[in-house]
Amino acid sequence: MKIAVAQLNATAGDLAGNAARIVEQALRAEAVGATLLLCPELALSGYSPEDLLLRDDFNQACERALHALAQELPAALTVVVGHPRKHLGNRYNAASVLEGGKVCHTYHKELLPNDSVFDEVRYFSEGSEALVIDHRGHRLGIVICADVWAPEPARRARDAGADLLLVLNASPYHIGKQQERYAVVRDRIKENGLPVVYVNLVGGQDELVFDGASFVMNDEGTLTQQLPSFEEALGIVSFSDGAPELGEVHPVPELEPAVYQALSLGFRDYVVKNNFLGVLLGLSGGIDSALTLAIAVDALGADKVQAVMMPSEFTASISMEDARAMAAGLGVRYSEIAIGPVFESFCAALAPEFAGKPFDTAEENLQARIRGTLLMAISNKFGGIVVTTGNKSETAVGYSTLYGDMAGGFALLKDVSKTLVYQLAKYRNMISPVIPERIIVRPPSAELRHGQTDQDSLPDYAVLDGIMEAYVEHDYSWEEILALGYREQDVLRVTRLIDRNEYKRRQAPIGVRVTKRGFGKDRRYPLTNKFAFNG
Repeated sequence: MKIAVAQLNATAGDLAGNAARIVEQALRAEAVGATLLLCPELALSGYSPEDLLLRDDFNQACERALHALAQELPAALTVVVGHPRKHLGNRYNAASVLEGGKVCHTYHKELLPNDSVFDEVRYFSEGSEALVIDHRGHRLGIVICADVWAPEPARRARDAGADLLLVLNASPYHIGKQQERYAVVRDRIKENGLPVVYVNLVGGQDELVFDGASFVMNDEGTLTQQLPSFEEALGIVSFSDGAPELGEVHPVPELEPAVYQALSLGFRDYVVKNNFLGVLLGLSGGIDSALTLAIAVDALGADKVQAVMMPSEFTASISMEDARAMAAGLGVRYSEIAIGPVFESFCAALAPEFAGKPFDTAEENLQARIRGTLLMAISNKFGGIVVTTGNKSETAVGYSTLYGDMAGGFALLKDVSKTLVYQLAKYRNMISPVIPERIIVRPPSAELRHGQTDQDSLPDYAVLDGIMEAYVEHDYSWEEILALGYREQDVLRVTRLIDRNEYKRRQAPIGVRVTKRGFGKDRRYPLTNKFAFNG
């Protein structure tokens, strides 16, 4: 028996395109002697179609696409494919076995995740029956994603006679996720003694990015094969006496390369799958826009990226020099538009209203909004999408301007803390030195007034990021955060800023999720909120 594992990049709603990918991999699998092709969860529809699943016409189209796919596949190849199914008035997250041009068997996912980025209870009903199929003298049990995170579905498959477990997944990436997958799969292997073939989706879908890294473990929980991370791939798993043979194990990337690849893949797929002509961003000479530019070029190519420097009287000469040097080094289209004349005209128009008032955040934010307006005008004229450059730390505490530096269609660094921004910049320069060293070592500044630095109004980023991670990603209590060693005044300041700025985050563009909890669909707090975190 040879099982082909198809690590596919599916697009939500692209039934024809996703089916064509499955057929392509099926032909490749047949050509190398595979007898079964295993595809990811909801590979036919993409994960997740969200409220498309509430439409009868979409469900009918999925059913037609499934039967059409069965007829296009090689007759001698068994294919297991994930898809939505409406049956007897209920909707299911399903996996069907396609053989000889027909849909022969269907399994319904039993455990529906309803936390983090998942809301499957909104869309699907729970399945309750195991599915075990006969294939080349083997008994193959089929389960879907969350089913393997609890004992019951795998045990039911074993009790129904399975000697191998096939797991279809659309498991999104976050830092450390692959180690979590290993742990739960090893738990199921220890309980049931069954080898596992685990296939995972790959690619970007809105704020989610799927990392692939499909793998095989034998009945002792030893990793015997693993596909690459963050790219489409087809793996062939050979069996001898019921056990998976040793194959190539592609290592999981370390932290910085993994996050960098996740950002690149999620960004590229968002731009390409939505047919944007290219991207543009404000290049300030600072670390965030520099990293954003590097990722954009790596993801799309220099010909699809435009950088615009918009200096004011507060912009340091070294910011101009570094922006020019980086843009030239990467070969992107580069423009400079001075905002001084526009800023002066706005100030003149507002002078009667602002009479007797000192220069403050109103004038600072006005500069950011002028820059946002200029970028959106260029976007409208030439069709590229504006990429914002703010990071998670700034997003958390509101160190950003509505309709200014938040204006755009995609926030690439939305889930990347400031400290991680620096780590990624240093990592990227290890590949080739594209970010000027001065950008990395100089104190960060929004440059909206003379001599400004971020730490004029924010705690040190190491402190801010530590408190933010504890509060946002881990839901630590007041006492638990203080026990980490942070000063009470810093904890109070950061957590209050986070709570106060929920209204801003609701209006921010989406961005790639790389942590266990980002500021997206996996964190939903009320805008009007009187809960006192510190008691």
